[in-house]
Amino acid sequence: MIYAIDFDGTLSFGIWPEVGPANKVLIDFLIRKQNEGDKLILWTCRAGEPLAKAIEFCRENGLNFDAINDNLPEIVEKYGSNSRKITCDVYIDDRACNIFSYNMCAGGII
Repeated sequence: MIYAIDFDGTLSFGIWPEVGPANKVLIDFLIRKQNEGDKLILWTCRAGEPLAKAIEFCRENGLNFDAINDNLPEIVEKYGSNSRKITCDVYIDDRACNIFSYNMCAGGII
């Protein structure tokens, strides 16, 4: 499995541009999944110094990524290009909407 994970409000409960406190439950889950062979992509709007601080924060909490704001090399090779949309099996984001939950909440209009 490939997981794409947001930083602000997801891995970190801090207010941008700060980092921390850590979402230890999620971080521990992701470390376990990576140890089982799954791949992790940090998928965040952060860039420059705020991104560097987020990466360091994750490393200090034992979380290392297979890619950052980019597709995995094997995905680029498989499709012959690097789409702006990250290819993954699961997106983890505090602003995510599950289409099945949304369909139920919207009265089945989808």
